[in-house]
Amino acid sequence: MDVIIVGAGIAGLAAAIGLRRAGHTVVVVEKSSSLNEVGAAIHIPPNASRILSQWGFDFERAMVDLARVAVNFDGKTLELIGVPKDLTTIEENYGAPWFFCHRADLHGELKLLATQQDGDGAPVKILVKTCVKDIDPEAGTITLEDSSILHGDLIIAADGVHSFASNIVLGQPVPAVPTNMSAFRFLIPTEDIAQDETCQRILKYDGSMKLFLGEGDKRVVWYPCRKSQMQNFAAIHPDSSISRAREEWNVKTSVSEFLAEFGNFHPDLLRICSKGTDFKLWKLLYREPIPTWYRSRLVVIGDAAHPMLPHQGQGGAQAIEDGAALSLIFSPPLLSAKLADITSRLALFESIRKPRASLLQIFSLVGQEEADRIKDKAAKYLPDGEVVPSNPQEFYEWNFSYNIFEHCASMLAKEKTSVSALGVGADHSPPP
Repeated sequence: MDVIIVGAGIAGLAAAIGLRRAGHTVVVVEKSSSLNEVGAAIHIPPNASRILSQWGFDFERAMVDLARVAVNFDGKTLELIGVPKDLTTIEENYGAPWFFCHRADLHGELKLLATQQDGDGAPVKILVKTCVKDIDPEAGTITLEDSSILHGDLIIAADGVHSFASNIVLGQPVPAVPTNMSAFRFLIPTEDIAQDETCQRILKYDGSMKLFLGEGDKRVVWYPCRKSQMQNFAAIHPDSSISRAREEWNVKTSVSEFLAEFGNFHPDLLRICSKGTDFKLWKLLYREPIPTWYRSRLVVIGDAAHPMLPHQGQGGAQAIEDGAALSLIFSPPLLSAKLADITSRLALFESIRKPRASLLQIFSLVGQEEADRIKDKAAKYLPDGEVVPSNPQEFYEWNFSYNIFEHCASMLAKEKTSVSALGVGADHSPPP
């Protein structure tokens, strides 16, 4: 099967790896001129690390940090809130480890898995500086900016939160909207903090995810990356006159703007954060779960299908789950590349991925200690008999214990004699 993937971010590369492993010919088109991922660090929780492990991902080369403890502090006093949570049993409890990783290192290893000569299937071809002007889901074609046309049996759009492919799937615009929240993102070399005796008492928790809670929905999240050579910070806050006018996700800002927002946090924490030199402002956008992810030969994945806020640390993990599910659903034996067979497989993919990802979109609206705020909204997406997690431990269970391989195997077993029956339900015909 010939597969075209639009976008070479985490979701696009995960899908490319999975479908390469399933034996398909994969071409990825990427509008940027390079494949150098920008940004700070990211979680690789157990539900994602189990997938990467099976794919042969080199965690050592990616310089990951193992999550060892979670610690909550009062942002103003630096007093501990509750008892530090031991994370060293995560792998024992959920069958896979929880890592922190710099986005560039994760992205680089995914690109290598997709394109290297070794490994299952043919290497993925990536076309950079290639802008997509239009997609025809029924014909299975994409039209590029230079008016050339590429044809695929399956088109996967991983074109991000501002996805134009999702508009094509639904037949109308479905823009992500501001949440009136933003986040400062910055990295600090560990050595710069360790040399300052004032800062050492906070740094002492090895492999820790630290959360500093302030007033008015302000919080600072801090964890290591790059073998603890760097410390990653995300300072989440309601929009103000400083951040409200910024619409992009990666706007350059300054330590003075950060201090203006977080000036009432403890001086020692501010002293540490002031050591950052490259502050970026990320405007947090949200979109309600959409009714369907596919139309004919076109399917959306990753942020194009289910954009998430950072509070659950699951955005990248859900993109990786998408890639794994596509690999398993489109593994041999395939019926054919006929439209009816493609759409029946996409219906199965959606039935596996959409309920979980939609629920995690809702979960991502709040911190794990704030479950009451989304309880009613999330309950609408839960299967009968299940309840909304109410504390961090219950969120761990729900997020981390999930096994995409087991879920897909179960669904495929149920549908092995009549996969095409899943094609009924949502209308995936062209919009009028």
